[in-house]
Amino acid sequence: MSETAQTASATIVNDFSIMAATKNGSGSQTANLTILRTLFKMGIPVNGKNVFPSNIQGQPTWYWIRASKDGYLARTDEADIVISLNPDSAIYDYASVKSGGAFIYAEDLKMSLDRKDVSHYPIPTRKIANALETDVRLRSYGANMVYVGGLAWLLGIDLKVIESSLMFHFNGKAKPVQSNMKLVTEAYNWAAANWKKTDPYRVEPMDKTAGQIMIDGNTASALGAVYGGVSFIGWYPITPATGVADGLGEFLPKLRTDPETGKPTYAIVQAEDELAALGMVIGAGWMGARAMTSTSGPGISLMAEFTGYAYFAEIPAVIVDVTRMGPSTGLPTRVSQGDVMKAYFLGHGDVKNICLLPGNVGECFEHGWKAFDIAEHIQTPVFVLSDLDLGMNNHMSQPFAYPDKPMDRGKVLSADDLTRLKGFARYRDVDGDAIGWRTLPGTDHPLAAYFTRGTGHNERAAYSEKSADWQGNLDRLARKHETARTLLDEVAGPVIEQVDGAEIAIISYGSNDFGVQEARARLAKEGHKISYLRVRALPLSNSIKDFVAKHKRVYVVEMNQDAQMRALLQLHMPDQATKLIAANVCDGLPLTAKWISGKILEEEKKA
Repeated sequence: MSETAQTASATIVNDFSIMAATKNGSGSQTANLTILRTLFKMGIPVNGKNVFPSNIQGQPTWYWIRASKDGYLARTDEADIVISLNPDSAIYDYASVKSGGAFIYAEDLKMSLDRKDVSHYPIPTRKIANALETDVRLRSYGANMVYVGGLAWLLGIDLKVIESSLMFHFNGKAKPVQSNMKLVTEAYNWAAANWKKTDPYRVEPMDKTAGQIMIDGNTASALGAVYGGVSFIGWYPITPATGVADGLGEFLPKLRTDPETGKPTYAIVQAEDELAALGMVIGAGWMGARAMTSTSGPGISLMAEFTGYAYFAEIPAVIVDVTRMGPSTGLPTRVSQGDVMKAYFLGHGDVKNICLLPGNVGECFEHGWKAFDIAEHIQTPVFVLSDLDLGMNNHMSQPFAYPDKPMDRGKVLSADDLTRLKGFARYRDVDGDAIGWRTLPGTDHPLAAYFTRGTGHNERAAYSEKSADWQGNLDRLARKHETARTLLDEVAGPVIEQVDGAEIAIISYGSNDFGVQEARARLAKEGHKISYLRVRALPLSNSIKDFVAKHKRVYVVEMNQDAQMRALLQLHMPDQATKLIAANVCDGLPLTAKWISGKILEEEKKA
């Protein structure tokens, strides 16, 4: 029976966090995703976050599910409901239960359970799994599904919705659905007969997920690239970005195979390392293919020289960087935003790269196709800086919008153009936007050729060490960067929420948006008016200067140790640098609303 020293408080409906603690590699993901998908199918806004070790098997792993009737989906600091099936993490798990919460645990757990502020729910996971699962190899997997049944009873979840979620997970295959439902049903009935509910949490159907999808950001990025016309992918496996290439490998055969010949109209090449991968991408981009790679921080480090080459030779390429914790190998399965400065300035000498900063999975898709348009329009590498939280975790989204305009291939001369013009100068600024015209290999005209080089060159692409040619080229590249700034205002400008009368504001980017939005709501309840600007691209928009000018203090919220975005903002507006206050942390976990609001209140006391 459940044991607790307190009487259940007022019922809390559709507003809680669940933490399921298991062993990495134990097959818990099916159970976790079943609960996540079930709540989603019930119309409850929900988000899942997998906190797992970088080894393959055996170490503790935690899966967090946030359900919020109000639509707040940031990580929380404490769990309302903890499921503890791993004795190695049980002490930590028990301490993680919020006061007034529920602790579901394997009944053979050997530890002191002496908290008086928690409802305790033991369940015989092994006994139920061993009794119903005849395949010894699958019994540890079955134990995870036992918790699904117990949790379903505790929260009041209809088992028909659980079955529907399993049908989705197993693509309609009846046998695995039936075997899992036996475990769920048996555990549900056992809980009904043996538990007395004393915690306040339950669920009720809502309608706040109608018409939405659930998808991870890596898959969304891959799908966006397909709709952006990608035809070449050079990549090397790395956590947490491998899912992008996996997604491309899933979608391209279905969507980019010639119906008449049955042959693919794309190429995916797994290179020997990240250096080779980007080299292939740059070569394909030079040939006129829409080419990309996906990687994370260590891979970006290896790509520095090739990125600088593509910047200076002005070759389009797309690099999706799903950022993780550094420096060095760091924590491959933890999130950070530590690549902002590196990606923006990647390459020796005076290099500034275009970076897109998606803040949700919808923007992962959108930036997935827009990155190619921008890269070819500006003739330069474009980084898409996603992060591990966006990339590897499941998020809700409105269905993705099909690209609303034709592909922008930029300034490309045809043979007819060359005949009419009687030639061209590859790096000459003829239109005032600092972008030269280019030809593609294979253009059938004697004047189409030019020499592509990363060494000094003049506007006709001829080798030159003349100071005037070198300075002129760098000046033009700087002007081209300003052209990019204007273009980005149109296609990926900042999202601004200006609050009348607000003296303070927040600037942030990426997946921090989930925590920032909830933190603003918390602070608003305490009487704090706070404006908000979400950066979506580098170079920074000039509109940010006007936004900062309207406020006395601006908190720059980010997940890195050195407040990298604040540093970029200070470079962008040195006259307002002292207004910009760092609100940064780098602990490997997504930001919480509690931390953000607490940090701002702490700094406001100093103001």
